[in-house]
Amino acid sequence: MSALFKDIYSKSFYNEFSEILNQTLPSFNKVKFKKLIFNDKFKAYELKERMTHTAKVLNHFLPADFNEATITIKKIIENLRFAGIQENCLEFMFFPEYIAMYGIDDYESSISVLEFVTQFTSCEFAVRPFILKYETLMSKQMLRWSKHENNMVRRLASEGSRPRLPWAMALPNYKKKPAPILPILNNLKQDSCEIVRRSVANNLNDISKDNPEIVIDIAKKWQGISQETNAIIKHGCRTLLKQGNPAVLKFFGLNSKHIILSDFTIVTPKVNIGSQLEFSFSIFNEDKKKRLVRIEYGIYYKKKNGNLSKKVFKISERKIEPNRIYEMTRKQNFKRITTRKFYTGQHKLSLIVNGQESETENFELIN
Repeated sequence: MSALFKDIYSKSFYNEFSEILNQTLPSFNKVKFKKLIFNDKFKAYELKERMTHTAKVLNHFLPADFNEATITIKKIIENLRFAGIQENCLEFMFFPEYIAMYGIDDYESSISVLEFVTQFTSCEFAVRPFILKYETLMSKQMLRWSKHENNMVRRLASEGSRPRLPWAMALPNYKKKPAPILPILNNLKQDSCEIVRRSVANNLNDISKDNPEIVIDIAKKWQGISQETNAIIKHGCRTLLKQGNPAVLKFFGLNSKHIILSDFTIVTPKVNIGSQLEFSFSIFNEDKKKRLVRIEYGIYYKKKNGNLSKKVFKISERKIEPNRIYEMTRKQNFKRITTRKFYTGQHKLSLIVNGQESETENFELIN
């Protein structure tokens, strides 16, 4: 089996999907379908390109009228379900891609089919062009979706409206003024489904990057409603906590007074790419009572241009006993990964205790 994620779009996948299309479309030509799919560029396509390519090829076999095409898509999904294909399969995200590509001018038909398809494969990327084009209509629609009986439709209301959804087009108006999102999140703050609540937290975290005061105000209003709601606001404030936002630190009771950091040492001042940075330190609570302590560390990665870029990692958050020293050792992996390129030379490391950053210490990354 291939280790490349893009190879979820394999020959076996298209063989199985062709059988479903053959059941659904009376005039379906399996040979033509495969010929169009496996063109001379297919092997070079990355995951997103293969998904978009599949949507374009599918368009050759669906009715030209978009409303009729949506009816056919629903039948295809029903047949996929009957064949035992599980919901939430990433492979089938070409369905929402098709809707975004070919249905943008048919609002009513698109909204109907998006609500259906998202119960089979997530549509949070596909709704965003519609939000940009039909913002008022979509804000009302997503508010309705936030009360839907199906948890994946409710999740779409939150996830699709995220101002900064990763790997998706941004929503500039929601970045500036997230007011249309807030009633949606309020409806979902006590949702029975964990993935919906996590989406609410991620949406709050997005909002916090442009409008921190709004998220802090929401945190104050939601705190104490339930354990689940407390978890939402804590996860939704994670960027503000990493930034050491004073209002958020105060809200969560994170005060560095009486907490003493000492013996901060980089054990491995020279680190080979592929190995680990090791460091140690001690924390002491000089107070007479337990204190809540959030411990993080910041890596100042050297970039290609020689500048440093800081990334914060959480170690722990817990109450520590009075008059007790806690000795800690941690490691940071510098194994080669596809999402970050490492550059040799001087890097920096800091410790962050309840939002207060220590002096940085240097270490060298070498080949």
